[in-house]
Amino acid sequence: QVQVVESGGGLVQAGGSLRLSCAASGSIFSINLMGWYRQAPGKQREFVARIFSGGRTDYADSVKGRFTISRDNAKNTVYLQMNSLKVEDTAVYLCLVVTTTSGGSWGQGTQVTVSS
Repeated sequence: QVQVVESGGGLVQAGGSLRLSCAASGSIFSINLMGWYRQAPGKQREFVARIFSGGRTDYADSVKGRFTISRDNAKNTVYLQMNSLKVEDTAVYLCLVVTTTSGGSWGQGTQVTVSS
């Protein structure tokens, strides 16, 4: 099994920055991709960003130019640097880790609240 733990959420004013971290541990043979999703109250979970094992990255249009995803392969950790935060970025941010043997594993999420 794969354990996924997010950290780094908090309360920040609009225009501010936060850096989220997601660490994977357990039965990891090879990670295919690590990604971030978010879910706001009353809304569906939505894709934010992902990074593949080869380094390719994808972003949702709503965060392009403001968020940057990066990865430390040695630590099985993915980061999400969030700049120029907006009130509408408020959500629980969840990390997804996809491995070759375990499929997809989700973390519990970390709350990000952006105040006006």
